[in-house]
Amino acid sequence: MIEIGIPELNFITNIPSICLLYFFYGLAFFFLGASIAVKDMKGSELKLAGCLWMLAGFGFTHGSHEWLELYLLLQGRYISMTEILYIKFVTVLSVVLSFVLLLAFGIKLISAVSNNKWAKWLKAVPAVLFIIWVIHLWKYGFTMDIPFFEMADMRARNTFGLIGGLMTAYGLIVYSKEVKTLSLPISKNLYYAGIVFIVYAILAGLVSSYAIFSWIPLRIEVFRSIAAVLIACFIIKALNIFDIETRGKLERQMKLVAQSDKLASLGQLAAGIAHEINNPLTNASLNVETLKGKLKSCCGYDDILNKIDAIGRNIDKASAIAKELLQFSSSRKTEFVDVNINNVIASAITLLKYKLSSVSVHQDLTEAPDITGDPVKLEEVLINILNNSVEAMPSGGDIFISTSHDDDIVTIKVSDTGMGMPEEHIRKVFDPFFTTKEIGEGTGLGLSISYSIINQHNGTIDIASAEGKGTTVTIKLPVIKNEENSHS
Repeated sequence: MIEIGIPELNFITNIPSICLLYFFYGLAFFFLGASIAVKDMKGSELKLAGCLWMLAGFGFTHGSHEWLELYLLLQGRYISMTEILYIKFVTVLSVVLSFVLLLAFGIKLISAVSNNKWAKWLKAVPAVLFIIWVIHLWKYGFTMDIPFFEMADMRARNTFGLIGGLMTAYGLIVYSKEVKTLSLPISKNLYYAGIVFIVYAILAGLVSSYAIFSWIPLRIEVFRSIAAVLIACFIIKALNIFDIETRGKLERQMKLVAQSDKLASLGQLAAGIAHEINNPLTNASLNVETLKGKLKSCCGYDDILNKIDAIGRNIDKASAIAKELLQFSSSRKTEFVDVNINNVIASAITLLKYKLSSVSVHQDLTEAPDITGDPVKLEEVLINILNNSVEAMPSGGDIFISTSHDDDIVTIKVSDTGMGMPEEHIRKVFDPFFTTKEIGEGTGLGLSISYSIINQHNGTIDIASAEGKGTTVTIKLPVIKNEENSHS
């Protein structure tokens, strides 16, 4: 018996270099897709988060394409022509799908970061490119042979590959500028990834596979592989942006907790101070009224009476401030019942009738479903908002109040034609004790209290304003009743 020796397998000498090239080429894309897939982006508010899955899909499908090509290089001589054609068909599908995903990623990212009107027309690009690609296939004729599949592959690169790579490059470069304030290293990695995508789009979209440059004896796959590795490296480094975002959120939450503790202590202090101030103010107010009554019966004291009236007005103002402080620190239990928001608005307008006499109130109240809430506290919110509107129009003006509902949300809008606010003030209006009024004119607690009340009702309150054009307050409250809303 003659023993046949099995040749020793040597990974370096027995496998052609082009096969190794395709292996690492596909591996780079698989690594890109896997790195994105395992990244926790849940709850992220970054624009990149909503479209990265497309880039991951591109990585997986394009990596699969390269490994299918590798399989044909290794096993092509040992399988039948029918099997080769089936594999070629799958490779064409995979390359088309991969570049379509890349194109979709680029379009989505550009639409997210660009405010230009032309960005909305980008959605039509895939359809246009598909038509161009099909026309090329039609002209060639659907012969279903190897030259046909190679032509289909190349035309997919010329259309989806080239345009998809360039759009992705543009999107990454523009987005890199947007995140520069968040992290400069992340911005640089996104920018570099965009630059490399331009190179890759040209190499993969304009140059045929297996081509060798005349000026350097290397296959095009070498340069594509280098570009793929660089893209993977830059994108993977840029994924740290989600860790930075998470750390930022945690830091903000910790600051909010600390601020909440401070405000709780401040509320207790305010309650004590307000209570101590309110008693002497009440006595002072009574004494002023008594003094006025005695002086009115006498003649020649008009000047003194005017001064006493001024004292009385200032005492009333100080008393009102003390009441606001007590209200801010109050822990009255919120009582939720079925509430018609139009009735609450009518009640608030009635209570403020004397103050609204200097302005014109326009109402557009639609028949809205009941909400579950505390009518007293909701009325307090509307009084605070209407008070602010009137005070923003010292020379008179218009207030527009409207209600509407959509699905399970009731919306209340209160707009005025007052002086408005600058952007830096809008960001602070809900902060306790923030006010633009003169010292003694207000505590800055009205909107802070309103925000807390609306938050208790599981609603939202937003303010939009422009200097010289007025302010609009939008309140949204849920219609769905929630029996658990009994917290204070």
